[in-house]
Amino acid sequence: MRSILITGCNRGLGLGLVKHLLKRADRPELLIATCRDMTKAQELQELSNSNKNVHILQFDVTEFDKHKQFATEVQKIVGDDGLNVLFNNAGTSPKYTRLPFVKPEQLMDTFRTNTVAPIILAKTLLPFLKQAAQKNISLPMGVQRAAIVNMSSILGSIQNNQDGGLYPYRCSKTALNQATATMRMDLKEDGIMAVALHPGWVRTDMGGSKAPLDVDQSTSAMVDFIYSMGESHNGGFYQYDGEKIPY
Repeated sequence: MRSILITGCNRGLGLGLVKHLLKRADRPELLIATCRDMTKAQELQELSNSNKNVHILQFDVTEFDKHKQFATEVQKIVGDDGLNVLFNNAGTSPKYTRLPFVKPEQLMDTFRTNTVAPIILAKTLLPFLKQAAQKNISLPMGVQRAAIVNMSSILGSIQNNQDGGLYPYRCSKTALNQATATMRMDLKEDGIMAVALHPGWVRTDMGGSKAPLDVDQSTSAMVDFIYSMGESHNGGFYQYDGEKIPY
C-alpha cells in the first residue's frame, strides 16, 4: 500500500500498528497517525521525527464539525493518489456495564466513539479512498488498492456472546460490524473492501493486565493479516491472526 491512516495512535494498539508497519520492507510511503493530544504522544512524535513517512495529525474522531478540516489536511498529504487504507482504531469502553448499572450516557458516548465516528470518518474520507481505488484499478482488491479496516471486538459477536454484560461496548461493536458488512455492499463496485478486525484480548489500558496477548503480538499479526487480505475477505469479521469470527 502507498498510504494508510490510523486513528488513535498515541498509545496501545494504534501505536503498535505504527511500529510494525514501519518494520516492514514494504512499509507504506505515507503513514498518517492521529492522536487527540500531541502532548500525550511523545513516543509517536519520536517515530515521526525518525521516519519521514510518518505524519501526525491532532484529531478527535468525535468532533464531527472538524472532519471537513481534517479531510483537507489529509488531502495535502496524500495528494492525487488518494488514500489506500483507513484503519478506524480509536475506541472506548466504559467500566460499569452490567444491566443494573448501565447508564444512558454510557451507551450514547460509547456509540458515538465506537460506531458513529468510524462511519462518519469513512464518509468523510471516501473521496480519497475512491481516488486510490481508481488509481490502482488494475490491482486486485486489498490494501494495495483501497480498504477500510474497522477495529471491532469478539465481544461484538452475537453468536459468541455467552457471558452477557458489557452493554455499551458489546452493542457498539455489534453495530460497527453491521456497518462494515454494509460498507462491503455499498463500496464493492468502487473496488473498496471493508473488514472488521478483532485484535484479541490484549494487555492495554482497555484490555487490562490479565489479557493473554501483549500489544506487540497482536499488532504484528494484524499488520501481517491486513497485507494478506484479498477479495474473499471483503465484508468479513476476523481475528488478529486471520481466523474468521461469526458475526
